Amino acid sequence: MTVNLTNNTCNQIEWEQRFLISTIVYALVLAVGLPLNTVSLWVLLRRHGLRSSSAVLMINLAASDMLLALSLPLRVYFYATLRWPFGTAMCTAAVMLFRINIRTSCIFITLISLDRLSALVFPLRSRSLRTSGFASKCCCLVWILIILLCIQESVNYTRALNNSPCGSNIFCFEVQVEGVRTVALGQATFFLILLLINIVSTVMVICALRKRPSVDAAKVNNKMSVILIFFVNMMVFIVFILPFSLQLMMVTIKNEEKEHRGGSDSLRALICLASVNCCLDPLIYYFSLDSFWQDKSKSQGDATTHSLSRSMERS
Repeated sequence: MTVNLTNNTCNQIEWEQRFLISTIVYALVLAVGLPLNTVSLWVLLRRHGLRSSSAVLMINLAASDMLLALSLPLRVYFYATLRWPFGTAMCTAAVMLFRINIRTSCIFITLISLDRLSALVFPLRSRSLRTSGFASKCCCLVWILIILLCIQESVNYTRALNNSPCGSNIFCFEVQVEGVRTVALGQATFFLILLLINIVSTVMVICALRKRPSVDAAKVNNKMSVILIFFVNMMVFIVFILPFSLQLMMVTIKNEEKEHRGGSDSLRALICLASVNCCLDPLIYYFSLDSFWQDKSKSQGDATTHSLSRSMERS
């Protein structure tokens, strides 16, 4: 295992201008994402609880985004000062929180799409699966599997930090661990599969909605709200997740086939872009729901889906 750093990268003066944009992006994501996810998580727990599969999935998505937001102050400090006085354990934890967020967010977003798809297209056959208990079990399984995957990665990353040629001046988030081609390829393939699931779900929902004509504005708005959520799911993958994952795979492959090079500017930029996803989830998945601010005793499951289904039954 080697570290993708050279002695030149230990020159702090050369890095200051290059990392200014990273500092600004992470600071903005922190300023927007942390309060939005905090409010979203508080409202979901207080007003909805674990009473429906939709609420359970959204709570876990909000919790995942919160973990990323809480790690961003460390990234802001690092890119603003180009120093890391907090040790290897804290650095590894911050990096793993980012990876956990990216992976769990993609899975929870896909589960939300499948939950909405089953409620709209297969309302009777999916009733036994769309329960809070089943959703909770799925979410627990996701957390366990992703954390287990990150355990070995955290060990490798810690070793890479300890072997950094910069000595005590550890460039935390700029260390790239070699020898993980299989993981990078597997992650990109997995995200592509999740994107395909979201695309198929979107097409099926659109086809199902087109077969049921709307006669008033309320039904049209309900349909548009549901379709918007599915399109946003795909956009999160296409704009924020896949570019970072594919670039990471390409960088890993090139570093194994050629001479080791310094950190990739494009990869650094795409990591910043991927972190923005934690700001969009609260805005789209929570505040766009009609039932988001309602009391949990007055709401059952996803109000948008419920309202749409009720309107369809009357038509």
